[in-house]
Amino acid sequence: MNREGEFSRIGGGAKMSEKRLNLVVGIATSGRREYLSETIDLLAQQTRLPDRLLINPVSPLDLDPACIERFPAPSSVVSGQIGSSAQRNQIISAATEADVIVFFDDDFFACNDYLAEIENLFLSHNDVVAVTGRPLADGINGPGLSVAQAMSIIAEAGPAQDRTIAEAYGTYGCNMAFRLQPLRQHAILFDENLPLYGWQEDIDFSRRLAPYGRIVRSEQLRGVHLGTKRGRTSGLRLGYSQIANPVYLVRKGTVSWQHAWPLIWKLLAINLVRSLHPEPWIDRRGRLKGNCLALIDIARGRMSPRRILEMEPPTR
Repeated sequence: MNREGEFSRIGGGAKMSEKRLNLVVGIATSGRREYLSETIDLLAQQTRLPDRLLINPVSPLDLDPACIERFPAPSSVVSGQIGSSAQRNQIISAATEADVIVFFDDDFFACNDYLAEIENLFLSHNDVVAVTGRPLADGINGPGLSVAQAMSIIAEAGPAQDRTIAEAYGTYGCNMAFRLQPLRQHAILFDENLPLYGWQEDIDFSRRLAPYGRIVRSEQLRGVHLGTKRGRTSGLRLGYSQIANPVYLVRKGTVSWQHAWPLIWKLLAINLVRSLHPEPWIDRRGRLKGNCLALIDIARGRMSPRRILEMEPPTR
């Protein structure tokens, strides 16, 4: 590491195409050191390596320096405020040379052609400003997938066959990429009024890009989202965000009530029903309590996504 906090190793055998974009991968992370190491080591196997890897850990303990030192492309560690929105903004600020920024969750395992497909897509479709993939498997709605399960799914996937590109309302935060020119031109950043886990910050960010180009989902962009439960917001805080954040975004003008209402009532209903017999990996009762607190705050006219910063995570 040099005195500016940058690890650099130039390498990799990615084949240079006639046209080439500067591709930067950014990962915001908190409390998942071992999963992050697996994610970075798998990223090193991309057929098209990133031009730079930017990691933003909440704590130095969240990152094993060895996995960065062995990464076969330039890599940097950036730091700033806590929270997914703030951490991603720090990454955008550091990606000064990039044409495209690719955000992965620290527990998203990308198939080894992911970045090559990203580059081809942005080169082939000049009107696309944001793109997201569909995970081959997603542990977010269950207990989470193990590293071994994810690697097995990726190994069995084979080459991408489906070349479909479909219009999307917004991007999925575990794997999404953006053309940086419109971001810079219109000063678009992640909304730091959506703190900590930043529920719906991915939708907000991509919807603000919608006036400047297409938002698409590509079946070529494949990987596995482990959905690891470690390092996530408490049930109480997440439950509050599930109600407060969509209402805030509607008031802000980013999303429509047609998008927000079904999401709010679906989550409220699920938390209510499953709080009777909650899954062991989800704090349903904490989420339901957070939902109710948000509804009360809306009725009292004091609702704000930042209210979760005043809440102490409940002990379980």
